[in-house]
Amino acid sequence: MTNFSYRGRDAEGKAVEGQFDAASAAAVADSLLGRGITPLGIAPAPEHADNLAGGGAGVSLFKSKIEYLEVLLFTRQLHTLIKAGVPLMRALTGLQESASKPAMRNVLQALRGSLDSGHELWAAMARHPQVFNSFYLAMVRVGEASGRLEEVFLSLYRHLAFERFMRDQVKTALRYPGFVLAAMAVAIFVVNLFVIPAFARVFQGFGAQLPLMTRVLISFSRLMVDWWYLMIFAAAAAIFAFHRSTATGPGRLWWDRVKLSLPVAGAVIRKATLARFASSFAISTRSGVPITQALSNVALTVDNAFIAGKVEAMRDGVQRGESILRTAIGTGAFTPMVLQMIAVGEESGSLDEMLQEVADLYQEEVEYELKTLGQQIEPILIVLLGIMVLILALGIFLPIWDLGKVAIKH
Repeated sequence: MTNFSYRGRDAEGKAVEGQFDAASAAAVADSLLGRGITPLGIAPAPEHADNLAGGGAGVSLFKSKIEYLEVLLFTRQLHTLIKAGVPLMRALTGLQESASKPAMRNVLQALRGSLDSGHELWAAMARHPQVFNSFYLAMVRVGEASGRLEEVFLSLYRHLAFERFMRDQVKTALRYPGFVLAAMAVAIFVVNLFVIPAFARVFQGFGAQLPLMTRVLISFSRLMVDWWYLMIFAAAAAIFAFHRSTATGPGRLWWDRVKLSLPVAGAVIRKATLARFASSFAISTRSGVPITQALSNVALTVDNAFIAGKVEAMRDGVQRGESILRTAIGTGAFTPMVLQMIAVGEESGSLDEMLQEVADLYQEEVEYELKTLGQQIEPILIVLLGIMVLILALGIFLPIWDLGKVAIKH
């Protein structure tokens, strides 16, 4: 028996965690499902981390082996097969035979084995929490219960495709600014290590009082020349500390809140987060998920700890008997348009349609802003380059100009 640590959510959507002795991670997942807990993560406890091999490896290793695109294609293919009337077991068999990655074939084989044992599809998927998140599981569970599995997989595919589109667009938009910033960093490094020291020796030979900007540049150059290795170490340590701190609950909450206030990017992040909120909420309510459970699912998909906390506050308010609109207003996290659409949806009984319209609108805005993100960042980069050139010009050429005027007078 191995001691496993687990994270999950109960039937009310509350986070739970603990440890469990079992023969494998799959056995832990089965036990948690039997208690009404949806597992989010299962891993050997620290003292048993070396015992990962064997039956318990299935859940823990999929995270690093199965890519996002594979889950996206699996969702789309399964929707197509179910729509065509192919039985679920036969569909999974066909997908397993056509899968190109061994890890995905192993997952599909495990799903078939669980189904053969009498498990429902969502319960079989729950044994692989690193592949299928809690929102995915909740939607599949609702689809099985309502007989609308085909519609659910199509909705999940669209949701996953939009997430992938946003990631790709952000990478594309940041490629050019990232190259420019890297070039600026290299230029600053070269100038301070090689160029400014040469000018400093020339200026010292004149024995004249140097301008303030020149003295600042020379002092910073000496600092880099003498302590460059410590500066690199300090920068690496700062990046490492930042990543470690933002991986914790309070650190991630602080960073996700700061991201919403960033210039240029903050507006895009907020709209993308609200698009995820509206889309996930619309899918859940349209599929018949209870409002409180739907809000719990949405909190897991918005990909922002600050907004997720606001959604969980909405869920608590709804559990107390308040309306969705009132709880949404109380959070202070939603735009007037979102609040207006929620109000109309509650009043007319078409909340899912109104939320889907919000999602579609924000998705279109996010697509446009991501495509023009590079153009929006370009003026900022030009200003930064101008400031750097101005500092170097003032620091290096002012003393030469002053000395030249003195030489002309004499």
